[in-house]
Amino acid sequence: MSRDFPEGGGGSTVSGRIELPSGQVTFMFTDIEGSTRLARMLGEAYRSVLNAHRTVLRSVFKDFDGVELLTEGDSFFVAFSNADAALAACVEAQRRLSAHDWPRHDAVPLVRMGLHTGRAVPIGQEYASAEVHRAARVSAAAHGGQVLCSEATALAVTATYAALSGGSTAAAATLATVDLVDLGAFRLRGFDDDERLFQVIAPGLEREFPRPRTGQAPRHNLPAEHSPFVGRRAEAAELAELISRNRLVTVVGPGGSGKTRLTSAVGEQLLSAYPGGVWTIDAATAAQGLPVALAAALGLRPEPGRPMIDTVVEHCAERRMLVIVQTCDAAPALTATLAHRLLSRCRRLDVLATGRAPLALPGETVWRIPPLAPADAFALLRDRAAAAQGGRPGDGDQQLARLAARLEGSPLAIQLAAARLRLLPAEQLARRLDDPLGALDNDAAGDGRHASLANNLAWSYRTLGGRAAGLLRRLAVFAGPVDLSTVEWCDPGALGALSELADKSLVEVAPGPSYRMSDQVRAYALRQLAAVGDEPESRASHLTWALHALDRAAVDADDQVRTVSLTELGPLVPEWQAALRWAAASGDVPAGLRLAAALEPWWREHDDARREGRELLAVLYRHLSATEDRIPAADLARAYLVHAGLADERAERERFLARAESEAGGAGDPALLVRVRAVRLTLSSDDPDAESECRQVIAEAERSGVPNAAFPAVLTLAELLWRREALTEAAELLGAARHLEAARPEDRGRRTVDWLLGMVALRRGDLVAAHDHLVVALRSRLRHGFRGAAADAVAAIAVRCASGGDPATATVLFGGAEAACGARRTESFGAFWSARQSSLREFLGDAAFDEAYADGAGLGFDRIVAMALAVEHPDLENGAVRFAQIIR
Repeated sequence: MSRDFPEGGGGSTVSGRIELPSGQVTFMFTDIEGSTRLARMLGEAYRSVLNAHRTVLRSVFKDFDGVELLTEGDSFFVAFSNADAALAACVEAQRRLSAHDWPRHDAVPLVRMGLHTGRAVPIGQEYASAEVHRAARVSAAAHGGQVLCSEATALAVTATYAALSGGSTAAAATLATVDLVDLGAFRLRGFDDDERLFQVIAPGLEREFPRPRTGQAPRHNLPAEHSPFVGRRAEAAELAELISRNRLVTVVGPGGSGKTRLTSAVGEQLLSAYPGGVWTIDAATAAQGLPVALAAALGLRPEPGRPMIDTVVEHCAERRMLVIVQTCDAAPALTATLAHRLLSRCRRLDVLATGRAPLALPGETVWRIPPLAPADAFALLRDRAAAAQGGRPGDGDQQLARLAARLEGSPLAIQLAAARLRLLPAEQLARRLDDPLGALDNDAAGDGRHASLANNLAWSYRTLGGRAAGLLRRLAVFAGPVDLSTVEWCDPGALGALSELADKSLVEVAPGPSYRMSDQVRAYALRQLAAVGDEPESRASHLTWALHALDRAAVDADDQVRTVSLTELGPLVPEWQAALRWAAASGDVPAGLRLAAALEPWWREHDDARREGRELLAVLYRHLSATEDRIPAADLARAYLVHAGLADERAERERFLARAESEAGGAGDPALLVRVRAVRLTLSSDDPDAESECRQVIAEAERSGVPNAAFPAVLTLAELLWRREALTEAAELLGAARHLEAARPEDRGRRTVDWLLGMVALRRGDLVAAHDHLVVALRSRLRHGFRGAAADAVAAIAVRCASGGDPATATVLFGGAEAACGARRTESFGAFWSARQSSLREFLGDAAFDEAYADGAGLGFDRIVAMALAVEHPDLENGAVRFAQIIR
């Protein structure tokens, strides 16, 4: 036995051969509190006080059959064969010490006593047992005059009290007046588990003492975080509310989504609601089993011959506590068993679980963790990037915000991106995120499931059944969300496999319903698709699906040709682009040209997509010679026409316009030939002979019976007339062109006729007509997603405001329109806008103009459009009679 007793000098051990208790033994330790101070105060008189103290205690030990094992200074170490006798001896000892006639009232020795019961077998004339050390620590926690005992002693006394209460022993008589007060759980020095300490209360003993002299047992084992918890306030509040109303809540989400960090933060918030504490274990690291891990967290010791789960359940039975089980997908069946056992047997206990799939237990509330909100994602990236770069300022907030927007609100991806910023600036890293695994993963990261995106996703992928894994790979070729019919296109009868993917957080179920795969999951699944050799087949199937989708999008439910609307086509564009890339790579020219024709409006509206459109068309041209069936001349003419519309340089545009005209001439299609010539005029409207050429094309279309094909030439002619202020002719031409526009699905959504009529009205000074036409054009362009054309309409409304005497609003609208439209503003009217802006600058002054213009540029396009649509009608401004009834 290691001796570690209170102060005092000199000692003696048991002498002779006496029989020591064996088996369940109760150990007592006592010593005088402040004995050194007392000895210094009393001097030589201290010896008589010490001896009297020893005499009193030894008489008690004898009366209650205690075996004195060691006396050292003012301390005693005594063993008892039963706990009731030991506790009764302590009570009687305190009473006799209190009743003794001490030489001075300030010299009364205050003796602290501690008891603990445990299994011990003597070796010779001493014990070699950790239970002895525990008893010593219990005594060390007591104050002078106080008796403390461990939970084991309290249970032993309680178990035998009924039998003793009817007897006539000294112990029975003493215990009849004793009570035990639970002081709570404490951590004894040198021990890793918790110990509940009880104070012995009896007549003649002091009752009020400070808290025990040992560390309070922890009320949780939540980890101390290495970095601040950023964002997630709304989610934390929602989750805390769910836990307050449900006994089993499972937080489900993909790996790296922040489940562990969020639940730890919520657990810390809820500490006050759980007097029994908040305890967390991780199924991924519980090598000896979940019950053992939970027991260790709770500070419970194994009991010989008893399953640890029984010990845990008994401990938790009546305690109000929260158990957090992390990474349940590491051992789903064992986790579900533990949660079920705890919830069934511990009526005041709640369970908060995390995993990539639900536990599927009765009464389970499944809460799916959402991606980080954009503001939280940015804040987290900024914090982690600063830490990764040693606290030094790196990229600006604007660059970090753009990078954060590409990381899909994934905390793991944000953490990896922050580390990558030591190597690349945010702008370059953002451009590489089309392949997030390649951009963010490090080959030397190690095997930990959160060491890389690939490791994280492999953890989930390995748990999939064969059919679910196959469906995941086939769905990866789709660029965006898919509906159930598309899933069944990939795998008829795949509902069960889809359910497995959704349950394991590899596919997100969105309203509709539709099924979405994150960019990270898609990148991983595509690698698996290539690894098994199925990519060509899956890509070809996706190309076929895309062509069917194109056919369906072209007509409505009544088989009428739909108005081309980028708003409606938007969800299909990523699929058509992905299919076109495959068609170009595999040499499927007919399919590629069809898809390119469908994508033309999108490419022309989005500057960043125009270059890829030209490049993909160029790849298709290179496959022409290897195509088995000759591509029809009309299809080539349309493709060259698309290419010309995307060209930035005049020489390239003219080259492809010439090719288009040549192929259209050979196709024998008069409508196509007229269309090519009309578009050529549209793209070359600065030609001195453009006006006469427009008239020629229009006349040719009339002669060929295809007047609709000349519609682009009509618009070009109207612009030319507007430039030279032939406003009456322009208005008449446009009025007659309404039926042409209505017959052309690709044009009617832009309402260009109304737009040009509004411009004519502005030149005439007719603000009423201008307002009416421009608002009609703006609303239609917004509805159909033609953002650039809508910006032109906003600029025209700015001119209407300037002409109507509101220069401040006009300047703000100009700022917003040009910020949205940028370099793509309508070239034909650029000089017109510039002249009006110069007039506004002269009227307002440089400072006021620049301030208003900057305000507009900073408002954002949606607010600018709302502002344009809110401009009052001129009749309302002037109190016109035809609006009088409405006003009243």
